[in-house]
Amino acid sequence: MDRKVIFLDIDGTLTEPGSNEPPESAVTAICQARKKGNFVFLCTGRNYDMLQPLLKYGFDGVVASSGGYIICQEEVIYNCPMTEEQKQKAMTVLEENGIFRTIECKDGSYTDEGFKEFLREHATEGSNSELLRWREQIEQSLNILPMKEYRGQPIYKIVIMSPSWEQIAESREQLQSDFTFCIQDEYKHGFVNGEIVNKKFHKGKAVERVCDYLKIPLYHSVAIGDSMNDKEMLETAGLSICMRNGSEELKNLADDICPSVQEGGIRYAFLKHHII
Repeated sequence: MDRKVIFLDIDGTLTEPGSNEPPESAVTAICQARKKGNFVFLCTGRNYDMLQPLLKYGFDGVVASSGGYIICQEEVIYNCPMTEEQKQKAMTVLEENGIFRTIECKDGSYTDEGFKEFLREHATEGSNSELLRWREQIEQSLNILPMKEYRGQPIYKIVIMSPSWEQIAESREQLQSDFTFCIQDEYKHGFVNGEIVNKKFHKGKAVERVCDYLKIPLYHSVAIGDSMNDKEMLETAGLSICMRNGSEELKNLADDICPSVQEGGIRYAFLKHHII
């Protein structure tokens, strides 16, 4: 049997966004895939600290921070935080342009308290009160701490929330030499959600690095995701699958579409493509 390497995004693919509880059907499918000799990796924008509740389900490795930190069979095979110069420039530019930041280190995440303060002050406008509840839930479930507790640890990625596209454009112009801006969503009340990632890595390069380390050809790799931050991962893997609940743009890039998280999509995809 040809062994495969399967790369699973988390939020919106393996679990509900912001959750640490995959459906039982996915847990069983992952166990069965590994028993058949396949490798299963988490491949996510989350940092390593955020992955701890999921590791108990059994994986052969993790691609964390959108490819900036990779563990393969308990060995760290790639580790690429921002340089001090990159960190200082990114943090300053985003703050000067009024963009709210959540920085992700290996062992913790820290967020600008100003974002929630802004939402509280404008709670009666649009869906700000709903977004505030969502944000508080996310910070609790993923253990995101206030920025005042940050102590200068290396940063791998910065998640951004901007009140306007103009502020994003200004920041991108100043940072584009070192960083890729991946814009994921725009809320009805106008906030733009995304992340900035070092150009030295992305999920697609991570797929290549893992396959090379395991000496498995790329055409035996499988990537499953749901949003545009999975784009490079799906473009690189031998077989690309998008969740039905995923981005329409990503669906157009994928080789196949499987049912949503709630509908047992991971197990369905594994069965259809003979992974289990």
